[in-house]
Amino acid sequence: MLTLFHAPRSRSSAIVQLIDEMGVHGAVTIREVGISRQDGSGGADPQNPHPDGKVPFLTHDGVGMSELNAIALYLTEVFPQTGLGYAPGDPLRGPYLSWLAWYGNVLEPVLHFHFFQIDSPQLARTFRDFPTAMARIEAQLAQTPWLIGDRYSAADLLVVQIFLRFPALMPETGPVPDWVARCAGRPAAKRIAKEEAAG
Repeated sequence: MLTLFHAPRSRSSAIVQLIDEMGVHGAVTIREVGISRQDGSGGADPQNPHPDGKVPFLTHDGVGMSELNAIALYLTEVFPQTGLGYAPGDPLRGPYLSWLAWYGNVLEPVLHFHFFQIDSPQLARTFRDFPTAMARIEAQLAQTPWLIGDRYSAADLLVVQIFLRFPALMPETGPVPDWVARCAGRPAAKRIAKEEAAG
């Protein structure tokens, strides 16, 4: 049994969209929980099993896992027939794993440094900076319509979140705006955006 612990209008919304994209609603139970919000509202929810009180958190037959990119990878492997991941043996699995890991290991930290105006040479040497991260996305999309080539994947779903949640970060020209529009125009993305706006 798969259960996703989710808070609306949070990072876990990407996993709700992934579940919708894969068409596996009947196989994954979504349980809403409370979380502490950036504006100081909310708080710890005893029903949330995440060790840090965050979301998303996924359990599968009682075994739990956290981290957005890990959960995305796990679900695309549990449901390989949905075509949103790349299975072992696929020549594009390496790039797929790299983009998933880069999202959590580099892009999210760099985004926070950018927002909080943390300017540190040591952090920049380790993670690079936001313009460098943007250049990497743009360079890939100048070569292929999606991050992993010719088809949409969970990597696109995750990385595009920064532009969907923070539109001011999107460049005005280049390949990124068209890619964001294609991602946002997917039926699952529209459904989740509508549900969250209504909630």
